[in-house]
Amino acid sequence: MNAERLLAHFERISEAPDAIARLRRFILDLAVRGKLVEQDPEDEPAVELLKAISFDSLQSKGRRTTAAVCSGIAIEGSFKVPGSWVWTLLGGIGDWGSGSTPPRGRADYYSGDISWFKSGELGDNKSLSDSEEKITYLALRECSFRLNKPGDILIAMYGATIGKLAILAEEAVTNQAVCACTPCWGVDTQYLYLFLLAKRDDFRLASEGGAQPNISKVKIANTPIPLPPLAEQHRIVAKVDELMALCDQLEEARHLRQQGRERLVAASLQRLNQLAEDPASFRKDASFALQVLPSITTTPAQIKQMRQTILNLAVRGKLVEQDPEDEPAEVRLVQIQRALSSTIASMGLRLKRSSSSPAERPESVFAGVPSSWALSTLGSLAIVLDPNPSHRYPSYDGGTVPILSTQEFSGLDGWDPSTAKLVPYSFFEYQLANCRFERGDIVFARKGRLGLPRLLPDFEQFTFSHTVFLVKPMPGVFPEYLLWLLRRDQVIAWLTNEMNANTGVPTLGKEKMERLPIPLPPLAEQHRIVAKVDELMALCDQLEQQLSQADQQRRRLLEAVLVEALGGRLPTEEESHAAIA
Repeated sequence: MNAERLLAHFERISEAPDAIARLRRFILDLAVRGKLVEQDPEDEPAVELLKAISFDSLQSKGRRTTAAVCSGIAIEGSFKVPGSWVWTLLGGIGDWGSGSTPPRGRADYYSGDISWFKSGELGDNKSLSDSEEKITYLALRECSFRLNKPGDILIAMYGATIGKLAILAEEAVTNQAVCACTPCWGVDTQYLYLFLLAKRDDFRLASEGGAQPNISKVKIANTPIPLPPLAEQHRIVAKVDELMALCDQLEEARHLRQQGRERLVAASLQRLNQLAEDPASFRKDASFALQVLPSITTTPAQIKQMRQTILNLAVRGKLVEQDPEDEPAEVRLVQIQRALSSTIASMGLRLKRSSSSPAERPESVFAGVPSSWALSTLGSLAIVLDPNPSHRYPSYDGGTVPILSTQEFSGLDGWDPSTAKLVPYSFFEYQLANCRFERGDIVFARKGRLGLPRLLPDFEQFTFSHTVFLVKPMPGVFPEYLLWLLRRDQVIAWLTNEMNANTGVPTLGKEKMERLPIPLPPLAEQHRIVAKVDELMALCDQLEQQLSQADQQRRRLLEAVLVEALGGRLPTEEESHAAIA
């Protein structure tokens, strides 16, 4: 494999979410298949090496050989390897053994001078030393331990750490969750390490057990390994090191590119969120930024930031121009108050002082809004209803009408009634009489999950649980304007501070919801704002779709490059473009 050629292709696809990780796995796969370096006909064939491998030298050093019967055995492998290679078993090319844990009640077994490693300490460290806990020589003599030597390989066998590796840099022991191997003469420790690294996913898939799955020493020892000639093992290790360093460079370059984009996007959005003294200049800057941002936005998180910036501009009067011919919102506010009082009376409700007494003045939250706007609270512009004020669970016997909760929320606007329970029609009549469901009413999550506002579902019949509020905007408040306003992160942050956290499940109270500060533009401007927000949100939707398509294209191109490389060559420029066409 030619690293420079691969890099030339890989620069164009390294933005794929898992490209670097895929390349690392691919390099290891090529390495253990004999496709990473050329074979040298002068190398001694591995079958001769296998004949020479013996456990005698290990036994002479006091090793307790548990897999000597595997030594020198050639087997059939799962894929074809070069003719100078041979398949054998891991148990035949090294001495494998696990450790133990001394009784915790024996203080004289601990705080000694011998490193005692646990699986969580391995971390793919090629020079492991200095364990978190140490044992004494007494523990080494009296407990079931194997004293591992510098250069021995450790592999984790339990739980989430299965397959984690290390090469010892000192004499040490392990607990029972770690298996250690002393490679035989003729087996390069680094080659064995990278083979075990390539097999990590297979080991995890082969693990057994419930709460803490594990692989056994026997299963590791019976794992087939393709063994190259010793000289080729050295060449493979050197090439893997070279290509992994190349991956490190690609990863760093990608990280720096992404950091630069993040800073550029953040600076642009921060500038837009700052209030400008000259509205005309600000709108010019905003228009330019909104045109440029799509070209530098590369992640869903950045698009989410764009959406919030758009909404912040909208509710501060920075998204559309003001029209001096519009009726001032203060005039409309008087009409809204009258409609609110009339509706409350007709529904038999009672206006509470909280609706006109915010926890903090709206002016402090929305300073600098246009003079034609009015600052108010949600409770002064809409009726906030608890559809199920008694919070009682209705009977489900003979139910025919779905009862909707936050569990039935789907996406940004939708509903999924498939999970809803069914309640009797009488419960529907009860809520219909008390809530007077109307077009333009907004549903707002109040318990557990917070916010996620959406308009009423278009089902013919439905009821609500006590996990939501129903917000009924008064005439003069455009429902879609209020809907977009309630989707701002700042709204959720403000309400979160007002929530009752003393209960088991965080719950937002109705009176606190009514105190939410609301900036109210003239009605005509509300409509213009919604039209502009809809237009820009559609642009964000399109940008998200383009990002998704670009990721898919990069993945396809990555697959094409890796498959062609595995077959012995990289695709041409024309083939690469055809792969994503």
